[in-house]
Amino acid sequence: MEKKDYRILVIEDNTGDFALVEDFLFEHIETPKISQAKNFNEAKAILTKSCDQFDVVLLDLSLPDNAGEPLINEAVHLCQRIPVIVLTGYADFAFGVKSLSLGVSDYLLKDELTALSLYKSIIYSAERKRSSAELEESERRYSEVFHFSPVPMWVVNLDTLKFLDVNRATIEHYGYTNEEFLSMTIKDIRPPEDVPRLEKEIHENRQDPQVVRTRLTEHRKKNGELIKVEIQFAEFQYKGIKANIVIANDITQRLNYIKAIEDQNEKLREISWIQSHIVRAPLTRIMGLIPLINDANENNDEKKKMLEYILTSANELDDVIKHITDKTRAADFQDR
Repeated sequence: MEKKDYRILVIEDNTGDFALVEDFLFEHIETPKISQAKNFNEAKAILTKSCDQFDVVLLDLSLPDNAGEPLINEAVHLCQRIPVIVLTGYADFAFGVKSLSLGVSDYLLKDELTALSLYKSIIYSAERKRSSAELEESERRYSEVFHFSPVPMWVVNLDTLKFLDVNRATIEHYGYTNEEFLSMTIKDIRPPEDVPRLEKEIHENRQDPQVVRTRLTEHRKKNGELIKVEIQFAEFQYKGIKANIVIANDITQRLNYIKAIEDQNEKLREISWIQSHIVRAPLTRIMGLIPLINDANENNDEKKKMLEYILTSANELDDVIKHITDKTRAADFQDR
């Protein structure tokens, strides 16, 4: 006996058929909670008030106020979150197939109905609906994470390399519309000379699809601008298709900043060499001339000559300082 207290709404106007269904339900479900609606308007009032109070709906297709396909359409619309199982006395195989396509979970003939077949249908239908609801919720969460991410992300078909989905950040950053992306392949945003390497990497990556990989590559925006991009990607199933989900981080500005730092460091090394070598020569001469001036006689010619040496050395120092200033001018640090 099934221990779960299934809450079941039986939409059936025939008293004898309802009693039979009720007996069948008690054979395999220990304490079913059964409610009855004798016409569709009554059922509609119950379901509109609270559809979630039931686990399954058993629907007769010949009600006094509704029947057939219109009845199915309205019932499925009202019961989007719970399974609808059709019970009918008419053995129309084609209509049974069509009713399944309209959204009912199962189609059972009353003449062939047994307690076990009804119980199995309820269990299987409820499980399918639950799995379907979980899948829909999972897809909704994926969509929210994917499309609202501030980082460019896309999904690419591993066989055709076509874009299957792109998020808003990708559209804004690369400049293509969503329709343009979906008509393109990943090759279209790579420089032509880079395509052979791309194809080789994709082939190598498919040998071990469980690994999340990182690559540094170059992409081309719609305006022709080339950017350096660090991508992370992994293989997964996208609507039954083998695909890669890719996260792209534009690191062009970061690399430019690093290059600017390296260039500035090179200038600082040059300045250090200037300070330790070029500045030392005139400074040494000045330091050597000072005691000579102190010890010199009253020979004005000698003093004049020494002062000329000091002036020359001072001018050299002035030139060196100007050169250092040029090396460290503020413009070198702008826009970095």
